[in-house]
Amino acid sequence: MKLENYLFFDLIVFLLYNKCIIKLSGLAIIMLEKLFGSKARVKILKLFLLHPAEKYYIRQLSRDLKLQLNSVRRELENLEKFGILTSDGKEINDEAASGGAGEPAAGQAPERPGSGGQEKKYFRSNPSFILFDEIKALIVKAQILYEKDFVKKLEAIGKVKLLVLTGIFVNNPNAMIDILLVGKVNKVKLFKLIRELEIELGKEINFTLFDPKEFKYRRDITDIFLYGILESRKLIIIDELGLS
Repeated sequence: MKLENYLFFDLIVFLLYNKCIIKLSGLAIIMLEKLFGSKARVKILKLFLLHPAEKYYIRQLSRDLKLQLNSVRRELENLEKFGILTSDGKEINDEAASGGAGEPAAGQAPERPGSGGQEKKYFRSNPSFILFDEIKALIVKAQILYEKDFVKKLEAIGKVKLLVLTGIFVNNPNAMIDILLVGKVNKVKLFKLIRELEIELGKEINFTLFDPKEFKYRRDITDIFLYGILESRKLIIIDELGLS
C-alpha cells in the first residue's frame, strides 16, 4: 500500500479517537478530500457507507460516479485491503467477455460460470469492520458540512435561528429526528430542500420545525421531545438562540 494510503488511515484513526470535527466553512470539501486522499475515494466511500446492503461492480461505479476506471479499481483495492470493503467473484478485464451486456444493477447477483455468462467481481461494505460506524458517521456528517449551499438555501427561504443535526448525521439511528429547525421559513420550499437532501444522501430525513415562540415555550416547560433532542448527540450548525 502506498504511503498516501497509510497516511489516510492514520488520519482517520487520529480524528476518530480525538473526536475532532471538521468545521463548517467554504474549505470543508477541500479539507475532506485532503483527509480522504482524493475525490474518487470520497465518492466511493460515501456510496458504499450510505448503502451498506448494496453491491457494486467496478465498471458500474466508474460509470455512475463518473470516475476513471483505473482510479476506481485502485481505490477499491486499497479500501478492501484496509477492511472496510469486501469483494466476491473475480474481475473480467476483457469487456467483450460479457457479450456486450450491460452492467448488472446494484443488488443483482453475478452470473454463475456455465450459465451462459461469466462471473464478475463486485464489492460491498463490511459492517463488521471495527471502525465502520465511526467512518460512516464522519462521511454522513461531512456530507451536510460540505453540501455546497445547503445553509445558504435554507437561509434564503426564511429566517433560521437554530439548525441542529442529529440522527443519521451523528450516527444515532435511534434518534427521533435528524434535523431540528427553529425559525420562520417557507414550508413548501423547506420540504423541497429536504427532499433534495434526501436524494443526495439516499436516506429519508426526519425533521421538526418550531417557530421561536413555540421553541421557547417547549424549552421553558422542559418538553420531553425537545430535551430528548437537545440532550442527545448533536451537531449545531446555526445558533442564534444561545444554545451552545
